[in-house]
Amino acid sequence: MACRVLGWAVPPPPRLTRRFLFIFTLSLSCTYLCYSLLFCCDSLLQSRGLGEHRCLLIRNVGGKKLLQKSPYCSLEGPAPSSATPGAPALSSAPAPAPRLAATNHSGTPKLGTKRLPQAIIVGVKKGGTRAVLEFIRVHPDVRAVGTEPHFFDRNYDRGLDWYRSLMPRTLETQITMEKTPSYFVTKEAPRRIFNMSRDTKLIVVVRNPVTRAISDYTQTLSKKPDIPTFEGLSFRNRSLGLVDMSWNAIRIGMYVVHLESWLQYFPLAQIHFVSGERLITDPAGEMGRVQDFLGIKRVITDKHFYFNKTKGFPCLKKTESSILPRCLGKSKGRTHVQIDPEVIDQLRDFYRPYNIKFYETVGQDFRWE
Repeated sequence: MACRVLGWAVPPPPRLTRRFLFIFTLSLSCTYLCYSLLFCCDSLLQSRGLGEHRCLLIRNVGGKKLLQKSPYCSLEGPAPSSATPGAPALSSAPAPAPRLAATNHSGTPKLGTKRLPQAIIVGVKKGGTRAVLEFIRVHPDVRAVGTEPHFFDRNYDRGLDWYRSLMPRTLETQITMEKTPSYFVTKEAPRRIFNMSRDTKLIVVVRNPVTRAISDYTQTLSKKPDIPTFEGLSFRNRSLGLVDMSWNAIRIGMYVVHLESWLQYFPLAQIHFVSGERLITDPAGEMGRVQDFLGIKRVITDKHFYFNKTKGFPCLKKTESSILPRCLGKSKGRTHVQIDPEVIDQLRDFYRPYNIKFYETVGQDFRWE
């Protein structure tokens, strides 16, 4: 029977139309079911060890950006083998894979790798090592550890993997550095650094050994006010002029004695000596020679320094990234204790033959006499 709507006759839908709607609905349901099954299978395959294979495909096809965004890939490298105590793995061990470093000022992420240092400031204590480190860190091609790792003298048993973990992330074009002044007087340090890498560049900041000893004593006195006098520690018998070479403050200044150990492993051309005195009077000149030694462009120049009359030491001028000028800490540039001039003359006589031999060995006259 025909139906009437507003006077119009509407015939009932034919069977063919109903069948078509049924088939169309069924096909949509099957398609949805197939996609759901494929997604589940893919997830199961990933959990069964196929993630590494897919990661390799992404690395080859997608480039850096895809690799960074893929949830299936990890930027972690293979776990390094554990080093045996006292014999850390050499630098030939596989380095960790690059990881994302902190973003720069523009917000763009940079890839960086923790590498073993290519250059080390190995000495000397109270010679001006902190100043050299802070000055060279201004260079965009240098990244350095702020604290002293003391790996090659105190923490060697921790292994090279631990040592590498302390380093900042660097790009391939950057140099990784650290400074620990006690290395220079540590007997085992030259061999240990050589075993890490025979190509390591070494920087030694030296200073008039008498002035250095007084500065060393002044620092110790600020921490231990009850220690004996400088004169009492310097001599076994002052009337006979017998200097106590076992006292660390005196022994460090015998530079040529310590240098002999380093020359057994490294050629002289691989060791750069910075004058602690010229570092104060001409910081740009000394840092220019350091940059030449490291094989990097002379970026640090006179425009980076100004002389702080209060400290009696050059400081770094403020830069675009810093609000205030950068000077060394309160422990640097402190006033030395007053020493009897006769004691100073006796120590100068003691050091003179060591200084002369040191000048001849390194081919530089530091004019400490």
